[in-house]
Amino acid sequence: MSTVSEVVATAVASLADDVFALMGNGNAYLLDALARTPVRVTTVRHEAATVASADAYHRVSGRLAVATTTYGPGFTNTITSLAEAAQAATPLVLVVGDAPAAGPRPWDVDQIQLAAAVGAVTMVLDAAAPGRTTVEAAAHALAHRVPVVLALPYDLATAPAADDDVPAMPLLPEPVTPDPAALAQAVRLLQEAERPLVLAGRGAKAAAAQLRTLADRLGALTATSAPARGLFAGRPYDLGVCGGFASEPTADLVRRADVVLVVGAGLNQFTTSFGSAFAPGARVVQVDVAEGPTHPVVGHYVRGDAALAVLGLLDSLDGRPAPVEPWGGAAAEAQDGRLQHARPAGDDAAPDGRLDPRTVTRRLDALLPANRLVVCDGGHFIGWPNTYLELPAADSITLVGTAFQAIGLGFPSAPGAAVARPDALTVVVTGDGGGLMGLADLDTLVRCARSALVVVFNDAAYGAEVHQYGSQGLDRTAMAIDEIDFATIARGLGAAAATIDRLEDLRAVEEWLGAGALGTFLADLRVSQGVVAPYIQEIVERSLSRR
Repeated sequence: MSTVSEVVATAVASLADDVFALMGNGNAYLLDALARTPVRVTTVRHEAATVASADAYHRVSGRLAVATTTYGPGFTNTITSLAEAAQAATPLVLVVGDAPAAGPRPWDVDQIQLAAAVGAVTMVLDAAAPGRTTVEAAAHALAHRVPVVLALPYDLATAPAADDDVPAMPLLPEPVTPDPAALAQAVRLLQEAERPLVLAGRGAKAAAAQLRTLADRLGALTATSAPARGLFAGRPYDLGVCGGFASEPTADLVRRADVVLVVGAGLNQFTTSFGSAFAPGARVVQVDVAEGPTHPVVGHYVRGDAALAVLGLLDSLDGRPAPVEPWGGAAAEAQDGRLQHARPAGDDAAPDGRLDPRTVTRRLDALLPANRLVVCDGGHFIGWPNTYLELPAADSITLVGTAFQAIGLGFPSAPGAAVARPDALTVVVTGDGGGLMGLADLDTLVRCARSALVVVFNDAAYGAEVHQYGSQGLDRTAMAIDEIDFATIARGLGAAAATIDRLEDLRAVEEWLGAGALGTFLADLRVSQGVVAPYIQEIVERSLSRR
C-alpha cells in the first residue's frame, strides 16, 4: 500500500517534469518518493528560491510550476515569492508541509490565511484521495492562473493512502471566445485609424505570429510591455518597449498613435508611464481575459483569448489591402526597428571615475551571443538591461519580482530559467543590494546552469533609494552598502569571476564566452551612482509633482 507522500509524488510526476525544492521535516518523505519518479528535482538554498525558480521556469517554458518546502518557517520564507507569483498570474503548485491533522503544535502558524493574504489558494491533502487532490490543485492553478498551496499535514506524510489512484488531468476550460459585436467595434476603430499602434504583453505570447501579421495588415507600429520585450524582435517598425523603459523617440511615436490595440498587457503604471504614455485623444482598445478593462484609459474592451481575438480581427480585415508604409510614411524613422536603442551611448567612465552603466551594458550586448535568456532582478539598475540589451524572442527576459515590486529575487529565480532553457546563455542581472539578499542561490545557479553569466551592477548603494530619496535630502546612511567583492564570493562558490573596473576588463568576459561559456561566470561591474536611469527620473519627477 502506498503512503500519502508516495501518491502525491506519483501525481506530481504525471503533471510536471521539474520540481524546485528545499527539504525539511514537512516534505522529507515527499522528496524521498519523488526521487523514485522521473521528475527532475532541483534543490535550492533558500525557500524563497523554490517558488521564484518555479515561477521563472513557467515564464520561460510555459509548463506548470511546481515547488516544495517544509512547514512553518520553510513556508513563511516563500511568502514574497508566492505574492509575486500571484500578482504575475503564474500557475504554480507549492507542496508544503503543514500542521498535523490531529491539531496544531505550538510552533505552527495559520498557513492557509497567510497564503490567502498574498492571493494564493490552499488545498489540504488527506489520506482518502491524495492523488485526486494533487491533480485538482494543478488543474485549478492552470485554469485560474494562480498559485495553489497543496498542504501536507505532518502526521499524514507516511500514513497509508486509502486510494492510490492518480486521475488524469481534467479538461481545462475552453479559451474565452470574444464577443463578435465587441470584435466588430474593435475592427471599426482600427480601420478608422491613421496611426495605429499594437501593444503586446505577456498574455499575447501565443498570438505573437498572428499579431505581427495583424500589424502588417493595419500598417501599425508595434511595442511591448517590459516583460514581453522580444515578442516583435526583428520586425521593421517595432518600437521596442512602451513606458518608462522606452527611448525618447519610441515614447514620442507612442504618443502620436491615434488608436492603440493592447493585447495581453495589464497597462500598469510602468507600461503607461503613469498614464502619460498615450495621447489624451488616443482611442485605446484592450483585449484581455480579465473581467473588464484594467486601466481607465481603455475606451473599448474585448474580453477573450488573445489568439482567438487576433484571428477574429484578421478574418474581419481579410481583403483589406495593407498600407505600403505604416502611418503613410509618417513614421519612417521607425523603419529599422531599432528605436528602442536610440539612447545616450554614455561615456567610457563617469565623472567619478567608475564605469558608466550605459556604456558597459552596450559593450556587454555586443559580446553576448544572440541566443540569450536574461534574468533580471529589481532595483535602479533594471533600467540598463531593459534598454540596452537586445532580446531575440518572446520570453527572452524574466522579471520575477517586478509584479510585487520586490528586489532580491534575481539569484532565487535564475535556476528556474537556466533549467528551462539549457540551450541558451542565461544572463543574470542584479544589483549589489538585491544580489546580497538572494546570495544563497548563486550557489544553486553554479550547480545547475550549463552556461550562465552573472552581471552585478555594483554601485555600493541601494540606487533606487539614493535617487528617489537621497536626492531630496534624506539621510543616506541606510542607503549605502559597503562595497562587496562579488568576484571573490563567486569563486568561493565554484564560479569563474572578474572585477570590472574599466571597459578593458571586459576582456575576461569575452575570453570566457570565446572558450565556450561553460559553467558560471560572474562580472562584478563597479558602476557609478551618478548616472540615473530615465525611468527613475520619471518616478522622482512624478513624486515631486504630487507634493
